Amino acid sequence: MIENVVVGHHQPNSVEGGQSQWIADEFYRFNRQRDMLSVSYRLNAIPMSDIKPASAPLGDRLRFLAQSWLPQRLLTRLVYRATRVRTPWFKDPLIRHFVRHFRVNLDEALETRPHAYPDFNAFFTRALKPGARPFAPGDRVMGCPVDGAVSQIGIADADTLIQAKGRHFSLTALLGGDAERAKAFQGGAFTTLYLSPRDYHRIHLPLAGQLREMVHIPGKLFSVSPLTTRMVPELFARNERVVAIFDTLAGPMAMVLVGAINVASIQTVWAGVMTPPLGKTLRHWDYPPDGDGAVRLDRGAEMGRFNMGSTVILLFGPRKVRWERDLQPGMPVRMGQRLGKLAKPVS
Repeated sequence: MIENVVVGHHQPNSVEGGQSQWIADEFYRFNRQRDMLSVSYRLNAIPMSDIKPASAPLGDRLRFLAQSWLPQRLLTRLVYRATRVRTPWFKDPLIRHFVRHFRVNLDEALETRPHAYPDFNAFFTRALKPGARPFAPGDRVMGCPVDGAVSQIGIADADTLIQAKGRHFSLTALLGGDAERAKAFQGGAFTTLYLSPRDYHRIHLPLAGQLREMVHIPGKLFSVSPLTTRMVPELFARNERVVAIFDTLAGPMAMVLVGAINVASIQTVWAGVMTPPLGKTLRHWDYPPDGDGAVRLDRGAEMGRFNMGSTVILLFGPRKVRWERDLQPGMPVRMGQRLGKLAKPVS
Protein backbone atom coordinates (compact mmCIF):
# COMPACT_ATOMS: atom_id res chain seq x y z
CA MET A 1 0.00 0.00 0.00
CA ILE A 2 1.47 3.35 -1.04
CA GLU A 3 0.79 6.24 1.27
CA ASN A 4 1.36 9.73 -0.07
CA VAL A 5 1.62 12.58 2.40
CA VAL A 6 0.73 16.03 1.17
CA VAL A 7 0.30 18.71 3.80
CA GLY A 8 -1.12 22.00 2.61
CA HIS A 9 0.83 25.20 3.18
CA HIS A 10 -0.55 27.64 5.71
CA GLN A 11 -0.16 31.08 4.15
CA PRO A 12 -1.45 33.90 6.33
CA ASN A 13 -2.43 36.93 4.32
CA SER A 14 -1.41 39.50 6.88
CA VAL A 15 0.36 39.98 10.18
CA GLU A 16 -0.58 42.91 12.34
CA GLY A 17 1.67 45.74 13.45
CA GLY A 18 4.16 44.97 16.20
CA GLN A 19 3.69 41.21 15.86
CA SER A 20 4.96 41.25 12.28
CA GLN A 21 7.91 43.46 13.21
CA TRP A 22 8.83 41.06 16.02
CA ILE A 23 8.63 38.08 13.63
CA ALA A 24 10.85 39.88 11.11
CA ASP A 25 13.40 40.87 13.76
CA GLU A 26 13.58 37.32 15.11
CA PHE A 27 13.83 35.88 11.62
CA TYR A 28 16.71 38.23 10.71
CA ARG A 29 18.55 37.49 13.93
CA PHE A 30 18.41 33.70 13.71
CA ASN A 31 19.36 33.57 10.05
CA ARG A 32 22.33 35.89 10.60
CA GLN A 33 23.60 33.52 13.26
CA ARG A 34 22.75 30.27 11.50
CA ASP A 35 26.23 29.43 10.20
CA MET A 36 27.89 30.02 13.55
CA LEU A 37 25.39 29.11 16.24
CA SER A 38 23.72 25.97 17.50
CA VAL A 39 20.24 25.91 18.96
CA SER A 40 18.65 23.14 20.99
CA TYR A 41 15.23 22.63 22.52
CA ARG A 42 14.68 24.03 26.00
CA LEU A 43 13.12 20.88 27.39
CA ASN A 44 15.63 18.58 25.71
CA ALA A 45 18.88 20.47 26.03
CA ILE A 46 22.08 18.55 25.40
CA PRO A 47 23.53 17.13 28.61
CA MET A 48 26.76 18.87 29.47
CA SER A 49 28.39 15.45 29.71
CA ASP A 50 27.81 15.08 25.96
CA ILE A 51 30.08 18.03 25.21
CA LYS A 52 33.81 17.47 25.57
CA PRO A 53 35.16 20.77 26.90
CA ALA A 54 38.78 19.78 26.42
CA SER A 55 38.23 19.02 22.72
CA ALA A 56 36.34 22.22 21.83
CA PRO A 57 37.82 25.74 21.64
CA LEU A 58 36.51 28.17 24.24
CA GLY A 59 34.88 30.34 21.58
CA ASP A 60 32.95 27.37 20.21
CA ARG A 61 31.77 26.38 23.67
CA LEU A 62 30.61 29.89 24.50
CA ARG A 63 28.73 30.34 21.21
CA PHE A 64 27.15 26.93 21.64
CA LEU A 65 26.11 27.37 25.27
CA ALA A 66 24.76 30.86 24.62
CA GLN A 67 22.11 29.34 22.36
CA SER A 68 21.57 26.00 24.12
CA TRP A 69 18.25 26.86 25.80
CA LEU A 70 16.13 28.23 22.98
CA PRO A 71 12.96 26.34 21.88
CA GLN A 72 13.66 24.58 18.56
CA ARG A 73 10.12 23.70 17.57
CA LEU A 74 8.58 27.04 18.51
CA LEU A 75 11.20 28.91 16.47
CA THR A 76 10.77 26.52 13.54
CA ARG A 77 6.99 27.03 13.56
CA LEU A 78 7.56 30.78 13.70
CA VAL A 79 9.87 30.62 10.68
CA TYR A 80 7.36 28.46 8.80
CA ARG A 81 4.66 31.11 9.25
CA ALA A 82 6.93 34.09 8.56
CA THR A 83 8.27 32.63 5.32
CA ARG A 84 4.75 32.22 3.94
CA VAL A 85 3.45 35.73 4.63
CA ARG A 86 2.44 37.26 1.30
CA THR A 87 1.94 40.86 2.40
CA PRO A 88 4.36 42.94 0.24
CA TRP A 89 5.46 45.34 2.99
CA PHE A 90 6.52 42.31 5.06
CA LYS A 91 7.98 39.82 2.58
CA ASP A 92 9.75 42.26 0.21
CA PRO A 93 12.09 43.81 2.85
CA LEU A 94 12.69 40.32 4.24
CA ILE A 95 13.86 39.03 0.85
CA ARG A 96 15.97 42.12 0.12
CA HIS A 97 17.66 41.87 3.52
CA PHE A 98 18.44 38.19 2.95
CA VAL A 99 19.85 38.82 -0.53
CA ARG A 100 22.15 41.55 0.79
CA HIS A 101 23.24 39.83 3.97
CA PHE A 102 24.02 36.42 2.42
CA ARG A 103 25.13 37.81 -0.96
CA VAL A 104 22.64 35.70 -2.89
CA ASN A 105 23.28 35.68 -6.65
CA LEU A 106 19.86 36.33 -8.16
CA ASP A 107 21.33 36.74 -11.65
CA GLU A 108 21.31 32.94 -12.02
CA ALA A 109 17.72 32.62 -10.78
CA LEU A 110 14.83 32.16 -13.19
CA GLU A 111 13.14 35.13 -11.46
CA THR A 112 15.70 37.88 -10.76
CA ARG A 113 13.33 40.44 -9.16
CA PRO A 114 13.02 40.03 -5.37
CA HIS A 115 9.55 41.61 -5.21
CA ALA A 116 8.19 39.14 -7.81
CA TYR A 117 8.29 36.20 -5.40
CA PRO A 118 4.89 35.65 -3.73
CA ASP A 119 6.52 34.93 -0.34
CA PHE A 120 9.94 34.32 1.19
CA ASN A 121 9.67 30.55 0.80
CA ALA A 122 9.14 30.89 -2.95
CA PHE A 123 12.33 32.99 -3.09
CA PHE A 124 14.27 30.54 -0.94
CA THR A 125 13.30 27.54 -3.10
CA ARG A 126 13.73 29.53 -6.33
CA ALA A 127 14.34 27.80 -9.64
CA LEU A 128 17.50 28.50 -11.64
CA LYS A 129 17.80 29.55 -15.27
CA PRO A 130 18.17 26.67 -17.74
CA GLY A 131 21.86 25.77 -18.02
CA ALA A 132 22.86 27.46 -14.75
CA ARG A 133 23.85 24.06 -13.31
CA PRO A 134 24.89 21.68 -16.11
CA PHE A 135 24.96 18.08 -14.93
CA ALA A 136 28.26 16.22 -15.40
CA PRO A 137 27.88 13.94 -18.45
CA GLY A 138 27.88 10.14 -18.31
CA ASP A 139 25.37 7.63 -16.95
CA ARG A 140 28.05 6.14 -14.65
CA VAL A 141 29.12 9.55 -13.32
CA MET A 142 27.60 10.86 -10.07
CA GLY A 143 26.52 14.47 -10.16
CA CYS A 144 26.32 16.54 -7.00
CA PRO A 145 22.69 16.69 -5.77
CA VAL A 146 22.91 20.18 -4.23
CA ASP A 147 24.76 23.46 -3.94
CA GLY A 148 26.69 23.54 -0.69
CA ALA A 149 29.93 22.37 0.88
CA VAL A 150 31.41 18.96 1.64
CA SER A 151 31.12 18.39 5.38
CA GLN A 152 32.58 14.85 5.30
CA ILE A 153 33.37 12.32 2.59
CA GLY A 154 34.84 8.83 2.62
CA ILE A 155 34.10 5.20 3.37
CA ALA A 156 31.99 4.00 6.30
CA ASP A 157 33.83 1.97 8.94
CA ALA A 158 31.29 -0.86 9.05
CA ASP A 159 28.28 0.85 10.72
CA THR A 160 30.13 4.03 11.71
CA LEU A 161 30.16 7.33 9.83
CA ILE A 162 32.29 10.41 10.49
CA GLN A 163 30.39 13.52 11.60
CA ALA A 164 33.38 15.76 12.37
CA LYS A 165 36.85 15.38 13.82
CA GLY A 166 36.40 13.28 16.95
CA ARG A 167 32.68 12.80 16.32
CA HIS A 168 31.04 9.70 14.82
CA PHE A 169 27.50 8.36 14.49
CA SER A 170 25.71 5.14 13.69
CA LEU A 171 24.56 4.37 10.15
CA THR A 172 21.78 2.16 11.53
CA ALA A 173 20.53 4.97 13.77
CA LEU A 174 20.67 7.42 10.86
CA LEU A 175 18.38 5.18 8.80
CA GLY A 176 15.79 4.80 11.55
CA GLY A 177 17.22 1.98 13.65
CA ASP A 178 16.53 -0.79 11.09
CA ALA A 179 19.64 -3.01 10.92
CA GLU A 180 18.45 -4.74 7.74
CA ARG A 181 17.98 -1.40 5.96
CA ALA A 182 21.44 -0.23 7.03
CA LYS A 183 23.20 -3.48 6.09
CA ALA A 184 23.36 -2.61 2.39
CA PHE A 185 25.36 0.56 3.12
CA GLN A 186 27.77 -0.66 5.82
CA GLY A 187 31.35 -0.24 4.68
CA GLY A 188 30.19 1.78 1.67
CA ALA A 189 30.89 5.26 0.36
CA PHE A 190 29.21 8.25 2.01
CA THR A 191 29.30 12.02 1.85
CA THR A 192 27.62 14.74 3.90
CA LEU A 193 26.76 17.96 2.06
CA TYR A 194 25.87 21.12 3.99
CA LEU A 195 23.64 23.79 2.44
CA SER A 196 24.18 27.33 3.68
CA PRO A 197 21.39 29.95 3.60
CA ARG A 198 22.65 31.51 0.34
CA ASP A 199 22.64 28.24 -1.60
CA TYR A 200 20.18 26.87 -4.15
CA HIS A 201 17.86 24.63 -2.09
CA ARG A 202 16.39 22.15 -4.52
CA ILE A 203 17.76 18.61 -4.36
CA HIS A 204 18.48 16.50 -7.43
CA LEU A 205 19.24 12.85 -8.13
CA PRO A 206 22.98 11.99 -8.55
CA LEU A 207 22.07 8.90 -10.61
CA ALA A 208 18.89 7.74 -12.31
CA GLY A 209 16.91 5.73 -9.79
CA GLN A 210 13.80 3.74 -8.96
CA LEU A 211 12.39 4.67 -5.55
CA ARG A 212 12.20 1.63 -3.28
CA GLU A 213 11.23 3.05 0.10
CA MET A 214 10.93 6.25 2.09
CA VAL A 215 11.11 6.77 5.85
CA HIS A 216 10.26 9.88 7.86
CA ILE A 217 12.11 9.81 11.19
CA PRO A 218 11.04 12.43 13.77
CA GLY A 219 13.69 13.90 16.01
CA LYS A 220 15.40 17.01 17.32
CA LEU A 221 15.96 20.22 15.39
CA PHE A 222 19.54 21.12 16.25
CA SER A 223 21.36 23.48 13.93
CA VAL A 224 23.53 21.61 11.40
CA SER A 225 26.11 24.37 11.07
CA PRO A 226 29.81 23.41 11.13
CA LEU A 227 29.97 24.56 14.76
CA THR A 228 27.15 22.28 15.82
CA THR A 229 28.52 19.25 13.98
CA ARG A 230 31.67 19.66 16.07
CA MET A 231 29.76 20.04 19.32
CA VAL A 232 26.69 17.76 19.25
CA PRO A 233 27.21 13.97 19.46
CA GLU A 234 25.41 11.90 16.79
CA LEU A 235 23.78 15.05 15.43
CA PHE A 236 22.51 13.63 12.14
CA ALA A 237 21.08 10.52 13.81
CA ARG A 238 19.18 12.69 16.30
CA ASN A 239 17.65 15.35 14.04
CA GLU A 240 14.42 14.90 12.15
CA ARG A 241 15.07 13.46 8.68
CA VAL A 242 13.58 11.90 5.56
CA VAL A 243 15.34 8.86 4.06
CA ALA A 244 14.73 7.93 0.40
CA ILE A 245 16.28 4.72 -0.95
CA PHE A 246 16.63 4.22 -4.70
CA ASP A 247 17.75 1.32 -6.87
CA THR A 248 20.40 2.65 -9.29
CA LEU A 249 23.19 1.44 -11.57
CA ALA A 250 25.35 1.51 -8.42
CA GLY A 251 22.89 -0.64 -6.49
CA PRO A 252 21.01 0.82 -3.51
CA MET A 253 21.52 4.56 -2.97
CA ALA A 254 20.18 6.36 0.09
CA MET A 255 19.54 10.09 0.21
CA VAL A 256 19.01 11.39 3.74
CA LEU A 257 17.46 14.86 4.00
CA VAL A 258 18.28 16.15 7.49
CA GLY A 259 16.08 18.78 9.12
CA ALA A 260 17.37 21.53 11.42
CA ILE A 261 16.41 24.65 13.33
CA ASN A 262 14.53 26.99 10.95
CA VAL A 263 14.07 24.17 8.40
CA ALA A 264 10.35 24.65 8.49
CA SER A 265 9.53 22.03 5.86
CA ILE A 266 11.00 19.13 3.88
CA GLN A 267 9.23 17.93 0.76
CA THR A 268 9.69 15.40 -2.04
CA VAL A 269 8.39 15.55 -5.60
CA TRP A 270 6.40 12.31 -5.22
CA ALA A 271 4.82 12.77 -1.77
CA GLY A 272 4.73 16.53 -1.36
CA VAL A 273 5.36 18.14 2.03
CA MET A 274 6.65 15.64 4.63
CA THR A 275 6.96 18.13 7.48
CA PRO A 276 5.11 19.83 9.07
CA PRO A 277 3.60 18.33 11.12
CA LEU A 278 6.80 17.51 12.97
CA GLY A 279 5.27 14.47 14.67
CA LYS A 280 6.70 11.85 17.01
CA THR A 281 6.04 8.61 15.11
CA LEU A 282 8.31 7.03 12.50
CA ARG A 283 6.50 6.64 9.16
CA HIS A 284 7.47 4.23 6.37
CA TRP A 285 6.37 3.74 2.75
CA ASP A 286 7.26 0.99 0.25
CA TYR A 287 7.04 1.72 -3.48
CA PRO A 288 6.38 -0.78 -6.31
CA PRO A 289 8.79 -1.15 -9.26
CA ASP A 290 6.03 -0.41 -11.77
CA GLY A 291 2.36 0.45 -12.07
CA ASP A 292 0.41 2.83 -9.86
CA GLY A 293 2.59 4.42 -7.21
CA ALA A 294 5.90 3.63 -8.94
CA VAL A 295 8.45 6.49 -8.85
CA ARG A 296 11.36 6.59 -11.27
CA LEU A 297 13.49 9.71 -11.63
CA ASP A 298 16.10 10.56 -14.25
CA ARG A 299 19.64 11.53 -13.40
CA GLY A 300 19.67 15.19 -12.43
CA ALA A 301 15.91 15.36 -11.87
CA GLU A 302 14.62 17.25 -8.84
CA MET A 303 13.70 14.86 -6.01
CA GLY A 304 12.89 17.31 -3.23
CA ARG A 305 13.66 20.59 -1.55
CA PHE A 306 14.31 22.21 1.79
CA ASN A 307 11.97 25.04 2.67
CA MET A 308 14.87 26.65 4.52
CA GLY A 309 18.13 24.76 4.16
CA SER A 310 19.98 21.95 5.84
CA THR A 311 22.06 18.86 4.99
CA VAL A 312 21.95 15.93 2.56
CA ILE A 313 23.78 12.65 3.23
CA LEU A 314 24.46 10.26 0.33
CA LEU A 315 25.07 6.54 0.99
CA PHE A 316 26.17 3.73 -1.33
CA GLY A 317 27.06 0.08 -0.85
CA PRO A 318 30.65 -1.17 -0.44
CA ARG A 319 32.91 -0.96 -3.52
CA LYS A 320 30.12 0.53 -5.62
CA VAL A 321 31.38 4.08 -6.23
CA ARG A 322 34.62 6.04 -6.12
CA TRP A 323 34.72 9.67 -5.02
CA GLU A 324 36.78 12.23 -6.90
CA ARG A 325 40.20 12.40 -5.26
CA ASP A 326 40.24 16.18 -4.86
CA LEU A 327 37.04 16.33 -2.78
CA GLN A 328 37.83 17.29 0.80
CA PRO A 329 35.83 18.46 3.85
CA GLY A 330 35.10 22.17 3.60
CA MET A 331 35.24 22.27 -0.21
CA PRO A 332 32.35 24.12 -1.89
CA VAL A 333 30.33 22.15 -4.44
CA ARG A 334 27.64 23.01 -6.96
CA MET A 335 24.68 20.99 -8.08
CA GLY A 336 25.59 18.89 -11.11
CA GLN A 337 29.35 18.88 -10.69
CA ARG A 338 31.11 15.53 -10.79
CA LEU A 339 31.37 13.87 -7.36
CA GLY A 340 32.63 10.47 -8.49
CA LYS A 341 31.84 7.50 -10.69
CA LEU A 342 30.67 3.94 -10.45
CA ALA A 343 33.40 1.47 -9.61
CA LYS A 344 34.29 -1.02 -12.31
CA PRO A 345 32.74 -4.44 -11.59
CA VAL A 346 35.18 -7.12 -10.52
CA SER A 347 35.54 -9.63 -13.36
